[in-house]
Amino acid sequence: MPVGEPKLGVVITTAGGLVAGDRLDLAVRVAEDAAAHITSAAAEKVYRSTGATVRVRQHLRVAAGARLEFLPPETIVFDSARLRRTAIVELGSGAGFLGGGILVFGRRARGEAFTAGLLHEVWEVWRDGMLVWGDAFHLDGDVAATIADPAGLDGAAASAMLILAPPDRDPRGFIDAARERQQRSALPGLRGGITVVSGLLVARWLGADALLVRRAYADLACHLRQAALGLPPRLPRLWQL
Repeated sequence: MPVGEPKLGVVITTAGGLVAGDRLDLAVRVAEDAAAHITSAAAEKVYRSTGATVRVRQHLRVAAGARLEFLPPETIVFDSARLRRTAIVELGSGAGFLGGGILVFGRRARGEAFTAGLLHEVWEVWRDGMLVWGDAFHLDGDVAATIADPAGLDGAAASAMLILAPPDRDPRGFIDAARERQQRSALPGLRGGITVVSGLLVARWLGADALLVRRAYADLACHLRQAALGLPPRLPRLWQL
């Protein structure tokens, strides 16, 4: 483990791919004043389904004064895949959290888009036992039309969301530098935005190229882990594979 880094936990199940009907429960508990970084061995893959749905539940508990980074690489949703995934983050007093995810709509390197199936992803963040923020993303029915619609995803190949709950600090103190960092990585076909809501900093991206989304996401994650959590501005070597 490099000097200055928290303990690293690597999820290997999803890297091999999830198939129709799979159910996965991931529970992470970070003890008081401890620190951990959770990632996965490679990009997550959700394979085509003939009808059954993959269900993933991620329950992340961060005790008082603890720190958790939950930064797995992208999830690739194959055409006709069916995925329901929920992430619940419970933060104790003074706990810090940096996490989120990247969704890739189809195997773009093979010319495949996500045109049909189900994608339902929910995030909830709780602080001291109270729900402070929730987000739900849903694609169903004519998925291709929703992705193509300018009022939908405007043809994006990938989307991403990154959440920062700084420990005992106002997230508004990080927003200007975060926006500057995001704008610095902006390229044609890549759009992003950052806001502060309910004590959280939330960044989002839409991109016509999944690799550009991944790079922008990783760049801001590196910046925020240094600025808000006092950690080196780098991600685990698994991100480079």
